[in-house]
Amino acid sequence: MHMEPIIKVENLTAGYGETVILKDINFQVAAGEIFVILGGSGCGKSTLLKHLIGLLPPLEGRVLIEGRDLTSADGQERLEILRRIGVSYQGGALFGSYTLAQNVRLPLEEITDLPESALEMIAWMKLMMVGLGDFGDSLPSAVSGGMQKRAALARAMALDPAVVFLDEPSAGLDPVTSAELDALILRLRELLNMTFVIVTHELASIYAVADRVIMLDKSTQGIIADGKPQELRDHSEDPQVRRFFLRQAEPESQ
Repeated sequence: MHMEPIIKVENLTAGYGETVILKDINFQVAAGEIFVILGGSGCGKSTLLKHLIGLLPPLEGRVLIEGRDLTSADGQERLEILRRIGVSYQGGALFGSYTLAQNVRLPLEEITDLPESALEMIAWMKLMMVGLGDFGDSLPSAVSGGMQKRAALARAMALDPAVVFLDEPSAGLDPVTSAELDALILRLRELLNMTFVIVTHELASIYAVADRVIMLDKSTQGIIADGKPQELRDHSEDPQVRRFFLRQAEPESQ
């Protein structure tokens, strides 16, 4: 049975005002997929992410979430679409004066009318899912960077979204903590059949978790690779793609 993609990007031109960053982008993300967006500095990864989560309107084209057009939706329809996605920003973006449990509760308090007892229970359950069940009363400053990233992931999952977007989840983490976060993402996908869209350039994490990647390119303002990371590393005919996956420096110009 053919499944409708959970995310569909059609003819997307993205940028800021008159400045075009990405031009005529097309791709799809399947339900349950771990999909990675990568590329060099300034290629448009963060710009694309902001369009996918509705922070920026496209200059052209559209973004569909579960078949619904986020680009043109407004009012209640837009809120309903946004409820189906969760976001964990680079660095975690936790509120420092709130405990981890209070941070996780924030989306629930904003969107729902659940009673206090339900808010507490859901926050605790989400923290349990990411291995932080004993740290709900801790402030972000009292836990490690890896634990802050896990708490941010728990908050992104607070409303049981269909898709979770992660912006550079491994940034600033040591290799062991990064590998533990990768394992957590894989476990959550298996447990909840959740779709993840991850912006990263960490090769170890890409190889560990990605079902599929797209690689953006600054000079062409588009996608220069789409596929499984190991296959792109071994078989891509684009020298820029091969260099990225093999960690090779740009050849010096003569």
